[in-house]
Amino acid sequence: MPTLHWIGKEKVINHHQEVPFRILEKQYTYTNGTQTEEKEKTSENKIIHGDNLEALKSLLPEYEGKIKCIYIDPPYNTGNEGWVYNDNVNDPKIKKWLGQVVGKESEDLSRHDKWLCMMYPRLKLLHKLLANDGAIFISIDDNEQANLKLICDEIFGESNFICNLPRITKKAGKTSELISLNNDYLICYKKKDVKFNFYQHFDSEYKHIDKYEKERGKYKLSQTLDYGSIQYSKSLDYEIDIDGVKLRPGNVTKEEMIKRQNLNPKSDFCWRWSKELFEFGFKSGFIVLKKSKNAHRIYTKTYERASINKNNKKEYYIEFKERTKSATTLDFIDNKFSNDNSRKLIENIFGSKIFEYSKPSVLIEYLIYLSTQKNAIILDSFAGSGTTAHAVLNLNKQDGGNRKFILVEIEDYAESITAERVKRVISGYGEGNKAVEGTGGDFSYYELGKPLFLEENILNEEVGEDKIREYIWYSEVKIPYQKQEENYLLGKQYQTAYYFYYDKEKLTTLDENFLRTLKTKAEQYIIYADNCLLDADFMNKHSLIFKKIPRDITRF
Repeated sequence: MPTLHWIGKEKVINHHQEVPFRILEKQYTYTNGTQTEEKEKTSENKIIHGDNLEALKSLLPEYEGKIKCIYIDPPYNTGNEGWVYNDNVNDPKIKKWLGQVVGKESEDLSRHDKWLCMMYPRLKLLHKLLANDGAIFISIDDNEQANLKLICDEIFGESNFICNLPRITKKAGKTSELISLNNDYLICYKKKDVKFNFYQHFDSEYKHIDKYEKERGKYKLSQTLDYGSIQYSKSLDYEIDIDGVKLRPGNVTKEEMIKRQNLNPKSDFCWRWSKELFEFGFKSGFIVLKKSKNAHRIYTKTYERASINKNNKKEYYIEFKERTKSATTLDFIDNKFSNDNSRKLIENIFGSKIFEYSKPSVLIEYLIYLSTQKNAIILDSFAGSGTTAHAVLNLNKQDGGNRKFILVEIEDYAESITAERVKRVISGYGEGNKAVEGTGGDFSYYELGKPLFLEENILNEEVGEDKIREYIWYSEVKIPYQKQEENYLLGKQYQTAYYFYYDKEKLTTLDENFLRTLKTKAEQYIIYADNCLLDADFMNKHSLIFKKIPRDITRF
């Protein structure tokens, strides 16, 4: 597989492992128009203000391998500095980061080198967060599309590439001579080389439809059960009687067949099924007759693929199989996915064109609905104006889903634009005939806090013991942490009790005296402490596992 090399790659290829794990500090929770700073009220929807590289790292303990759909709209690297979202990797924040990670070499980087250095470790962390049956969609244009495809092949695997979808960005784009330049792309990858399904098919309103039900009611086959192109067989040329209507092959009456007596029998019509099979199908309701003025047609009455088979006793039965969905065309060339409508939407939400290049929410709705089910977690780590949250809330309102969103935004407008838009979507926005009813819902707003580990992997006690305990519990069992009444107990899962024997005022030692204080009964004990005085035989006999603080605390 071809790989892409650029100046600085060797410095960033494993940088995601060196990114410090920072604590997420909740600022408030917003619920249906009400904002509260109460600790107990926390939403599963998250908006995080901070560097998305560090924010993605902070999500790993709780969300590694759980995100079903990722949509990101990273800087296109056009060099345009006039946007609210600074689309230029010469941004001072990026230059500072490159100087720290790449070093003096970063002074000689081209804008493409800088963009690749910025994107590579972020994509590595997104890959970790993506579920095995999940998909990632990345918006990009011609400035970096080729480079992005190559590094995604490297990170996600060339065999996990799904598609590269062109999208019209505006109805009237600039041109080079006679060639229109008004499109960008959506690159899509899956996580693993496993079966991936686009779950839904849509009409123009993005609602699931069945073309056979729409056209013919609950009848699957559009063809009849007779053929004129197969070899004629006398045994399959018989008359059937359905509710007093006598039919011959070809869906014509006996009178019509009389007119055709001069035809060559070898090119004549005959039934596909034997008379015995036909009679069973009609009796069971599997086959139905639809009458019309000129001819009568026969259909199988089912959505699923079905067949009539014989069992060992030579008795007929109907076997149903899961219906194979036909392929659908992803119509991203349609103008409904252009940025033209998104500008009007932003203006209606904020009263002005506060965010010029927001993606249309219907586009993100389409991607989410296409690739996930109703309880999925959706992540956007280049959140911008918050379009992805808008799309999730809209879909939940439409179909009663319970999808959750996580947004990350580095810029200072994370509160004033990103979170503010989501508040207005939840509570309602617009005036007069442009008023839009709120979707309902909630979210919690976070800032990136202090790192959990200091230099030489020393625990940062300033973050608070509860945050340390929460981190260790997630690293062990991958489920939410709940504070326990018993001292030092993290929790119990699958007959294993987990203890974090920690005291910032003194060293802790796992010995028989400590074991006598344990109150939780379990088949196995995993105990974190500074030291251990128990020998291996004693540990094995009593199903004890010692983990040294901080050496054996998992590093994400």
